[in-house]
Amino acid sequence: MQQNEKPSWFRMAQRRPLSVPPDAPRPMPLLFDREHRPIQSRAGWQKRKNEFRKDWLAFLGEIPGPRPDNAIKVIEQDRLSGVLRQLVSYQTEPGLVVEGYLLRPDVPGRGRRGVVVLHATTAATIRQPAGLDDHPSLHIGLHMAERGYVAFAPRCFLWQYAAPGRLGAAVDWLHARHPKTSGMAKMFYDASRGVDILAAQSDVDARRIAAIGHSLGAKEALYLAAFDERVRATVASEPGISLRFSNWDAPWYLGDEIKKPAFGLDHAQVLAQCAPRAFLLIGGNSADGDLSWPYIAEAMPVWKIAGNADGVGLFNHRGGHAFPPTAQAHADEWLDWFLQA
Repeated sequence: MQQNEKPSWFRMAQRRPLSVPPDAPRPMPLLFDREHRPIQSRAGWQKRKNEFRKDWLAFLGEIPGPRPDNAIKVIEQDRLSGVLRQLVSYQTEPGLVVEGYLLRPDVPGRGRRGVVVLHATTAATIRQPAGLDDHPSLHIGLHMAERGYVAFAPRCFLWQYAAPGRLGAAVDWLHARHPKTSGMAKMFYDASRGVDILAAQSDVDARRIAAIGHSLGAKEALYLAAFDERVRATVASEPGISLRFSNWDAPWYLGDEIKKPAFGLDHAQVLAQCAPRAFLLIGGNSADGDLSWPYIAEAMPVWKIAGNADGVGLFNHRGGHAFPPTAQAHADEWLDWFLQA
């Protein structure tokens, strides 16, 4: 369904906030080649984008081997608010069975928009986006299904392979299985398997898949959007867009190598991988907010040269490390606009 008018706040999402701190971190420049010459063409940017992608994937490591099939097994299901909610199991890597929640309108349909919903740091894990804990502002999967989307919420591996309060044990498990793979690479891979599962659903239009997450889930959404080009639009709430804004050096994310003087990569390069696909950063002046603006400002010329000048922006609700109703409303409008048929 075609929307008539672009939401007016989109323009504000591309305007410098009045209160950007003077000491806000500045990202590395994007539109310069390896010889420090300005990039002025889409072809030149594509070459540089590929170089950034290669450098980042080499740093992150990978999950080797073929992906398993996309078969799911329904463990339990219920119905509420016009939504069919199913707890399903499936394989992430061959032989590794995990769970996720699949939510969709409880009526037959075709060509629906799909969204991977990545949960925050919580012992509830996938129960939170599915609407089964006491934080209704983060019942994002249930909310999206009520709006006509098919939502899939996969569990982050940190809660799959570690005891409560011992997330480092999941990292030990990962490194025993894949010694050269970072925690963030595993999170990206598992989130990408979520796209596989969504795209395999008969009522989903595989050309209209989005990603959304808050906090830890927003970190996963950033990397999923960057490195899986099937994701057409993304909303990341309070990920910490700069490597300095959050605990990116934790062993389950990128590790302490990012603090070393010789580390030459920057998150602006990850953000720019999303172009020309749509990316909205939401902040609350906690992990993200006005101080995140230089990253959006650096990215905007990339989106313009890639052919979608409106496709990146920042919305700051100024409400701290939260995902309030105003953030969800902006996320709804962003995804609806960029996932139009």
